[in-house]
Amino acid sequence: MRSDIQNSSTIVIRILSVVGFLAVWQISTGFADADLLPAPLKVLQSLLGHIQDGDLLFHVGVTLVRVIISFSLAMAFGVALGIVMGRYKKWDAALDGLLVLALNLPALVVIILCYLWFGLGEFAAILAVMINKFPVVVVNMREGARAVDQDLLQVAEAFRIAPQRRLFQVYLPQLYPYLLSSARSGLALVWKIVLVVELLGRSNGVGFKLGLYFQFFDITSILAYSFAFIAVVMAIEYLLIAPLDRRLTGWRA
Repeated sequence: MRSDIQNSSTIVIRILSVVGFLAVWQISTGFADADLLPAPLKVLQSLLGHIQDGDLLFHVGVTLVRVIISFSLAMAFGVALGIVMGRYKKWDAALDGLLVLALNLPALVVIILCYLWFGLGEFAAILAVMINKFPVVVVNMREGARAVDQDLLQVAEAFRIAPQRRLFQVYLPQLYPYLLSSARSGLALVWKIVLVVELLGRSNGVGFKLGLYFQFFDITSILAYSFAFIAVVMAIEYLLIAPLDRRLTGWRA
């Protein structure tokens, strides 16, 4: 009963925060030029117009595919390397310097170099995004691997639990919070980098359209495309990542 009340209050608070944001936005339009800060209704009308002509759905779909591919590759390689570095000190010592270098390498530099080395194609675009996200995943998973309770692993080994069962029921559950943290931060980071990649070197996608509307100073369309893709990312968070988080980490409650 208490849990249901708490969930209901959380939903109400979230709705009120959105309503408050829209109210502040609407009020602010009264003090600014309509071309510089269009009203929420005007942005919504622009959004619906772009959806009806099919332009927005196509470009959002293209960007989403790039986000999914680069995000998946960064997570896969980052999780594997992070666990290795957290578990084996020699690997950690050998790769730590390169990891620090990768963390501090500006995203724009990586994007430009990838385009110069591999051309203005999909491979270069995906690679640039993956390289920018990859080090963050490694850092998170390395800390997770270091925090694993070795006593639990020794107990599981002493009771001769099968290696596969030991992996999925003893080792990985301790890494789930770090994995989900990497996924959340990664999703937010990847789609922003994808937009920059598209702005600089692709002929489609949300980033490409934002650059096009920037040239025409069309702020209404810029906001419409931005909120459209933000809605997609938020849907992934609330419909996929959040339920997965509750399922994987519910045992900690």
